[in-house]
Amino acid sequence: MLNNFVNLGISKEIVKALTDISIEIPTEIQAKAIPIILNETHDFVGLAKTGTGKTAAFGLPLLQLIDLKSNAIQVVILVPTRELGQQILSNFKLFSKYLPEISITSVCGGTPIKPQIEQLKDINHIVIATPGRLIDLIQKKHMKLDDIEITVLDEADQMADMGFLPDVKRILDLTKPGGQRMLFSAT
Repeated sequence: MLNNFVNLGISKEIVKALTDISIEIPTEIQAKAIPIILNETHDFVGLAKTGTGKTAAFGLPLLQLIDLKSNAIQVVILVPTRELGQQILSNFKLFSKYLPEISITSVCGGTPIKPQIEQLKDINHIVIATPGRLIDLIQKKHMKLDDIEITVLDEADQMADMGFLPDVKRILDLTKPGGQRMLFSAT
């Protein structure tokens, strides 16, 4: 019998990584979001309670959509806190265990910026960032967003509550016109 993630269109490499961490049946948000993200290019809003698998709902299809022929940053995931950024990075590394050519980095505030600048000199397909640190890196010309294909706002409700909306708007204005935007929130 085919794994349900396979039925949703997830690659065998990612399904194998999910099986390694005992994830075999998609949650409701994953079952609804994955086919849309894989097959459509319009903006997307995903609402689901905390703990329902939103990270995998956007992460699995995003990993699969990476164009490995390109060395450019293709996806930026904005998060309200360094801790969430590290959690997403950890999850993405687990999900992409059998896709070693995909490069993912986190550039969040509260940690030294110099190692992050060095990481950005390497190939990075996906960057996870807090808004303030991302703006800082853009202002210092260590990162640009005009080629970003997809921008994800994770825990968008928290970003609004924490006063990040002006920074988020500024970041979105710097991304590629017509690029896809996704918003995930618990409320």
